[in-house]
Amino acid sequence: MSRISQIELDDRNLPPPTPEIVQERKVAIFDLIEENSFVLPQRDERVVPSGPYHLGLAIRDKRLVFDLNTEGGDKAAEFHLSLSPFRQVVKDYYQICESYFNAVKTLPPSQIETIDMARRGIHNEGSRVLQERLAGKAEIDTDTARRLFTLICVLHFGA
Repeated sequence: MSRISQIELDDRNLPPPTPEIVQERKVAIFDLIEENSFVLPQRDERVVPSGPYHLGLAIRDKRLVFDLNTEGGDKAAEFHLSLSPFRQVVKDYYQICESYFNAVKTLPPSQIETIDMARRGIHNEGSRVLQERLAGKAEIDTDTARRLFTLICVLHFGA
């Protein structure tokens, strides 16, 4: 039951996403809902509300906000993370994604594969940063971190 069952991205104050961003978001949300691990650890002897959780992700005041509620609508947790540790990896990720999308149109498969391997490497770095930033707040596995990093990139794109 320690999982995310619903995700809402608060992108109200962001510019309209590109078709590629819309597609990345759809795939990440679908994959995340299908399979994820999200555990809220015990802190300060407080009772940890059991999941599954509804996750609201937003960027407010240059901070990444995780707003978690139980399926019954009760507040489970809320935490704010600085965007600073994500800036460079998100920038690198967008640059390599742009190269990848352009390569798919014109380059041979061997070169596309090389760019895709670099893209995956940067994506892994972003998910590692996310796991570090969530330490003590939430425990997530690598696949969950990768999918959440994609959603952070989607939000960061417009912020």
